[in-house]
Amino acid sequence: MKRTWNKKFSFLKDIADPTRRALLDLLAQGEEPVNSLAERFAMSRAAISQHLAILLRTRLVRARRVGRERRYRLQPRPLEEIYDWVALYERFWRTKLTALSEHLRKRS
Repeated sequence: MKRTWNKKFSFLKDIADPTRRALLDLLAQGEEPVNSLAERFAMSRAAISQHLAILLRTRLVRARRVGRERRYRLQPRPLEEIYDWVALYERFWRTKLTALSEHLRKRS
């Protein structure tokens, strides 16, 4: 189980970087060319391209060529898998807290 989890959610360490999370936030609004993305950061276009390469590798972002530029867009499926995993624990805690609430209500 641990090996499967580590492989499936290994991208989490890649989105720990605040620049990559900011890129994901921008791409959640729609497809963008690399130059447009780079203008929003206090770093070089090459540095942004390196961050995008990591996001491409994690499959959180897709790229396509339009003429001479590359356009990037969010590919949210891996994030949906994390949401689904966290939702399991949300249901677990909701059930436990509801039971505790009922228990305390009966005691009072």
